[in-house]
Amino acid sequence: MKEKLCIGIAGASGSGKTTVTRSIEERFGTDRLTVLSQDNYYRNLDHLPFEKRAQINFDHPKSFDNELLSEHVQALLQDVPIESPTYCFKTHLRREETVTVLPTSVIVVEGILVLESALLRELMDIKLYVDTDADVAFIRRLTRDIAERGRTMAGVVEQYMDYVRPMFLQFVEPSKRHSDLIIPEGGHNEVALRMLCAKIEIFLERGRIVLGPEDGQR
Repeated sequence: MKEKLCIGIAGASGSGKTTVTRSIEERFGTDRLTVLSQDNYYRNLDHLPFEKRAQINFDHPKSFDNELLSEHVQALLQDVPIESPTYCFKTHLRREETVTVLPTSVIVVEGILVLESALLRELMDIKLYVDTDADVAFIRRLTRDIAERGRTMAGVVEQYMDYVRPMFLQFVEPSKRHSDLIIPEGGHNEVALRMLCAKIEIFLERGRIVLGPEDGQR
């Protein structure tokens, strides 16, 4: 079995992680690149009423089921398909539906705290941190949460001040010290994206010889 490449992409909510991920996904296609989003791996809270779920700090590392995410990444790296959970941000619940994810040559793990987790870092060959100005990231989050997640402006601002910003300062930003590459301006940084894509391209052509001692080891 040809060994696979695992890439972690972290950064603040609204930093542009998804844009970076989509850019490389469009470049290499789903037949060669698989993406797992940490957003789908929030812990299942169906034992709590909605009022209690709405009060959970979803930006804290303990809100994520990184054990399951780690198991799924390991399975894909071993060429085993998985059933990825899906998540509803309006109800704060896992959906009953799962998505079958097939292994490919490149596995991308994307989320605000994927570099905070030692379990996940141990599986990554390349670790990226997307760094964007806080005001830009907040505006992106505000727009997304209102349009896609049914939130109000007041609710988004309150959540940002109570949870998102403190957790960013305590956990997300410090996790960039684990990164191999910091990408300012996310998907708008064409130079960084070309460098990343070139690395992936060489890996697909030549295998793990592309990984030097500076890259993550599994």
